[in-house]
Amino acid sequence: MVDKILVRLFRLHYFREARIVSPRSPSSASIRPTSLALALGFAASAALAQYPGQIEKKSKEAPTLRATAVLEWTGDLGKPKESRLIPITIYDGQTLQDASIYLARPQPLALTSDVEYELQKNGTPQGLFDIKKAGQELGSWVGYGSWKPMPVAKASKPAPIVDTGFDANDDKPVLHRKHAADSASKPDSGPSAPDPDPDRPTLHKPAANDAGSEKPDSASDPDRPTLHKDKAAADSDAPVLHKHDNPDTADGEHSSKTDPDRPRLMRGRPSEVGGSEVLPTLLGFPPDMQQAVAVSDQKSRPEHTWDYKWANPDDEQKMKSALEDIARTVLGLKTPPPPAPKRASAHRAAKQAPPESAPLEDEKFRVFELAYGAGATMVLSAHTGGDPKDQKFVTLIAQPDLYGSPLVLLKSVTDGRHLDQTPQMRLIDAVDVLADNRGVLLFELRGAGQRQFALYRVLRGTAEKIFVTAAGEFGVVSGE
Repeated sequence: MVDKILVRLFRLHYFREARIVSPRSPSSASIRPTSLALALGFAASAALAQYPGQIEKKSKEAPTLRATAVLEWTGDLGKPKESRLIPITIYDGQTLQDASIYLARPQPLALTSDVEYELQKNGTPQGLFDIKKAGQELGSWVGYGSWKPMPVAKASKPAPIVDTGFDANDDKPVLHRKHAADSASKPDSGPSAPDPDPDRPTLHKPAANDAGSEKPDSASDPDRPTLHKDKAAADSDAPVLHKHDNPDTADGEHSSKTDPDRPRLMRGRPSEVGGSEVLPTLLGFPPDMQQAVAVSDQKSRPEHTWDYKWANPDDEQKMKSALEDIARTVLGLKTPPPPAPKRASAHRAAKQAPPESAPLEDEKFRVFELAYGAGATMVLSAHTGGDPKDQKFVTLIAQPDLYGSPLVLLKSVTDGRHLDQTPQMRLIDAVDVLADNRGVLLFELRGAGQRQFALYRVLRGTAEKIFVTAAGEFGVVSGE
């Protein structure tokens, strides 16, 4: 299309020049190349004008980045024994990016030194975590740093009110005592005034002895104790210890003077002697490991808690019991009631107690309000007891329906022998990853030898997975 436009414009311009300028004219050779260049430029501009795309200028304001991570530690939150921070995602204003590889040079941007994260629990700030350095564990980037409490604004103390007895409306003269600084700054014009308190103790300079020093003369006070040198020190034959150039050798053969490149051990922390500070690192998955959401944002945003307030406190226990029954059924723990004996009377059958429900190990039940004015979003997770290989795990996400019963939106069931195919869903917390005052559920997908993290958004009666780390899942959660 562009070639045809160029040929047509060239022909049109060529014949127009042929009519205006004679071929024999000496100026025709200088006019035609210039006209051809103008024609080519016009054709190129015409072709660009027909290009359907549009290049928009970028905004002067850079996008506000919001990073979400998970802090894992052992010990107390304020004084953890070991800790590590795992980057999850970075929201660049348009999409969710994988924070473990986003702008990695070589460590990702989320683990740059001195990046500060705010630790949250149910949306409430718990403290700050500053990144000091980054490293890799099992092929994944993690950050190490130090925890510090949230800054608290110190209330200014009001100045104390001192009653000096001065009245501005009083015309009577008042006598004031002269300050000692004023009297000392002026030269002495006469003999010094006598001391008003003759019994007041006065410090005197010690009298000089015969040698001219200011040492006190012991003869003036015969009862004053005197320190004498040790007789052993005066003995010239007594052994004397001298400091050696190199404490590692006795004869100085390999001292620093003869071998300046020899390494030396120095006391003190590594940061004081030029090395990097050694931080307590967390390895593996200790039984007492705790997890918390960590958020780093360029803007200060208002606090938004995710705790749901029930109108009737009894509804919470009712929903929890209903979800526990569903979990027992899924795990195969719900025992059917025994059949009633044939010849037993009705009174005897009524006295028989119902069978006890099978216990749920490590049960966790939480209720969230993921948006202002939204309903309750419930998450229940538990597993069976016994051998870890034979344990079964269940995680339920549900909401109350119109009849007051739990409506299961997502169900994840797996066992210890198939964790690499179907990982265990472990709830961490709710977090606002998009900075839109809407919370999403952050889960850890833990398998037998690896793990990932996933974000689920609960909206319009569905639980939709919107992000998963490591560019995909190593297992598929059942029920999706």
